[in-house]
Amino acid sequence: MPYPRNLSVDAYRGFVMLLMMAEVLRLSRVAQAVPGNPFWQFLAWNQSHVAWAGASLHDLIQPSFSFLVGVALPYSIASRMAKGAAAGKLVLHAVWRSFLLVALGIFLRSTHAPQTNFTFEDTLTQIGLGYPFLFLLGLRPPRWAWTALALILTGYWAAWALYPIAPGLPFEAHWAKNANAGHAFDVWFLNLFPRVKPFVENRGGYLTLSFIPTLGTMVLGMIAGRWLREASPAIPYRKFLYAAAGGIAAGALLHFAGICPVVKRIWTPSWTLFSGGLCFLLLALFCRMRPSHFLVVIGMNSIAAYLIAHLFQEFLEQSFKIHIGGVFYAFGPAFQPLLLGLAVLSTFWLILWWMYRRKLFLKI
Repeated sequence: MPYPRNLSVDAYRGFVMLLMMAEVLRLSRVAQAVPGNPFWQFLAWNQSHVAWAGASLHDLIQPSFSFLVGVALPYSIASRMAKGAAAGKLVLHAVWRSFLLVALGIFLRSTHAPQTNFTFEDTLTQIGLGYPFLFLLGLRPPRWAWTALALILTGYWAAWALYPIAPGLPFEAHWAKNANAGHAFDVWFLNLFPRVKPFVENRGGYLTLSFIPTLGTMVLGMIAGRWLREASPAIPYRKFLYAAAGGIAAGALLHFAGICPVVKRIWTPSWTLFSGGLCFLLLALFCRMRPSHFLVVIGMNSIAAYLIAHLFQEFLEQSFKIHIGGVFYAFGPAFQPLLLGLAVLSTFWLILWWMYRRKLFLKI
């Protein structure tokens, strides 16, 4: 049975992509230029990743994007099967989509590199690595998703908890930056590829193996997507709110009990639960509100938005500076990055709006 497109999900996806594209506003530079101003400090903090444990609004971009991949999957599978697609053909398409996502992620990471930068910790490659497994789970009954989620979280936690650390260090040291099981894997794995210089560490602490708990986030999204389809046209708010409360509470409990810290950069199992709970909450909020056309325009073309933000930013900034650079100093040098960023961000949206009006939607 076909289901109408859920514009609330598109609006949530558009909100997530807007947060990513809004990095051009450079709020941290504005905050530095007006020190002591709590308003700009608050905005700047929420447009930056936290140093390690905890979360800002900016830290919810990647889990939300991953979660929404899962939300969309039950609709996609149902739509393709309704058109007569065989399960085997669907699996091959999922593998091809996975390859394209990984390749696109590597391409974007290599745009300013002297050679191909084989790295697998960005949003697209992480989703791509886990997507075939998510798709296979999408073809199975719901209990498979719950079982897989439990195995992913407990198995990944155990692998890190059993990784040897120096004597006398606290238990949380199993998840220390660039001194953990995932880092050891990357020192071996990433050096299998041609590199300008040997891989030693990722400055941010990000890891290839984070795709495994990221798969857990996508599974949570798939569960949410199934609930949405089953309840349509109603919205299962109660289930969403229970899942939100349970995920946030479980993640926080594991963190404060010293069992597993909430760290987005290495996607700890407690982060999967904590951020997953917040994603359920945001999904409930967007389903409650009337979909914003401004956000839907972005959300219906999320891959295009991702590419535009990564490939066009520098060109647009330089073009604006050349032709109308003085305009951006209208409120003084402190706000020049913000005004320039607003011009670039507006242009991003106008490109997406032009594509929306002409029904040009980039899909993988």
